[in-house]
Amino acid sequence: MKKITLLLLVLVPALNAFAQNRFPTNELSINGFRNPSIGLEYRYHRISIHAGYYFTALERGSSHKFVKTGATAWFLPIGKRQNPSSFYAGASYLRGLNLDYKNENAFGVELGFRWMIWKGLQVRVGGLALASPGHRLHINPTSGISYSFFF
Repeated sequence: MKKITLLLLVLVPALNAFAQNRFPTNELSINGFRNPSIGLEYRYHRISIHAGYYFTALERGSSHKFVKTGATAWFLPIGKRQNPSSFYAGASYLRGLNLDYKNENAFGVELGFRWMIWKGLQVRVGGLALASPGHRLHINPTSGISYSFFF
């Protein structure tokens, strides 16, 4: 855990060196499907926080459900739009709601790309590494659809 914390402390400031300053100051997203969670996300410049409901299929034929909250760093904006598409990396705390993760803590690390389709409509594609004591490491694809309000 100390290594992950140290890695995040080094990587997040380093992301600023690669990012252009083209992100809007404030963004509020309503996340309607899975990534980062079904809930809300607030971004200030290049850093966002989110909270909501997250589900995923860790095993064939089952749906694991979690409450998920975390932070995301945004970098390498793509295109010339006012609200550009970009890459992201994040870390999250998850609390299991059912099956073998019920009432258990988990930690997720995520990496992906957000494509701004039209105005605030966006889709995300990425991957999540889910770690929890007593469980094997799961690497899952993550997709999402959201709508953002910029101010």
